[in-house]
Amino acid sequence: MRRLRAAGIARINLDMMYGLPTQTVAHVEETARVAAALRADRVAAFGYAHVPWMKPAQRAIRGEDLPGAAARMEQAAAAHAALCGAGYAPIGLDHFALPDDPMARAAEAGTLRRNFQGYTTDTAPVLLGLGCSAIGETPEGFVQNIADERGWAAAVEAGILPVSRGLALSEDDRIRRRAIERVMCDLRLDLAPLPLCVRAQALPGLRALARDGLVALEGDVVRVREPGRRFLRHVAACFDAKLGTGSGRHSAAV
Repeated sequence: MRRLRAAGIARINLDMMYGLPTQTVAHVEETARVAAALRADRVAAFGYAHVPWMKPAQRAIRGEDLPGAAARMEQAAAAHAALCGAGYAPIGLDHFALPDDPMARAAEAGTLRRNFQGYTTDTAPVLLGLGCSAIGETPEGFVQNIADERGWAAAVEAGILPVSRGLALSEDDRIRRRAIERVMCDLRLDLAPLPLCVRAQALPGLRALARDGLVALEGDVVRVREPGRRFLRHVAACFDAKLGTGSGRHSAAV
């Protein structure tokens, strides 16, 4: 960190992880304290995703060494408390920033954005993925590069776009994408401008979350309560018409 600062890099982001094998709350608290002591401008606290069916090397990790859902929540809460106690502002689901950082200011102004890299202040409508398995995003849809490194390299050397698959978005998809992004960034969403079909699909799930005290439904506005911050993906899922319709298996949301 000292060498980066000395080289003139003014703003530095650190990523930390919880939910790792044999990790404890004390480990997470110490990591958060180190990140805060280094005065990283931004800290992202990501939960480890155990997906051995996608990442065969993870099969070396014993399941009994992984913290369960309750322990993961305790670790995430410990990171949140330690970073906020050190003066960081919580951003969305799992990011933290110093109060004078552009990300903290964007969150206050309602201009925060979110893409496959996480939360960002970048307002560019196009994200280009350059490496193997990287995902690109445009207003028209998504593309993913070849995941196999050799196949990706061969396509690049042959002068072929190394894309393995893509998804063209309908107008309904774009509306839902925007709704999901805003609730993930702002922790609130005005449902009134949404088409009736989107609201009709989302409301049952939102009402269930409201009964659990995770969100508040205030007229046409859904607002995420502080206990619901860790469940932001569940709130966003209420607006996702495609979740659970594909054949892929993903990591747990908590």
